[in-house]
Amino acid sequence: MFRLERRRKANGKATVEVVYGITSLSRLAADAAALLGYSRRHWGIENGLHYTRDVTLGEDRCRVRRGHAPRALASLRNVAVYLLRNAEHPSVAAATRAMVARPDLALDLLNAPASISE
Repeated sequence: MFRLERRRKANGKATVEVVYGITSLSRLAADAAALLGYSRRHWGIENGLHYTRDVTLGEDRCRVRRGHAPRALASLRNVAVYLLRNAEHPSVAAATRAMVARPDLALDLLNAPASISE
C-alpha cells in the first residue's frame, strides 16, 4: 500500500490531494520513483487515449452494453485514434471534422479505393 500526495496551485489557491494505492511490487521494487512513474504512465494513457475516446469519439454516449459489442467498439475506436494520429492531423477532433466533410479521406487511411462500385 502507498500514499501519493499531489500539490497544486490554481487561481492562487493551493490544494493538496491525497490518494492511496495498492501494488503487488515488493518493498524493494516499490520505491517512490517507481510508484510515481507508474502513476504518471497511467494518467498519460488516461489523458492521451481514454479522454480522446470519451470526448472526441463519444464513447460515453454509446449505449451498447451487452455481449462482446462494447469491447469490439472500443477496439475500433482505438484503431481509429491510431490511424488519425499517424495521418499527421493536428488533432483527432480536427481529423474527424475533416473526414465528416470528405469521407474519401477516411477511406484513404485504410488504403481503400474511394469508389467501391465497379
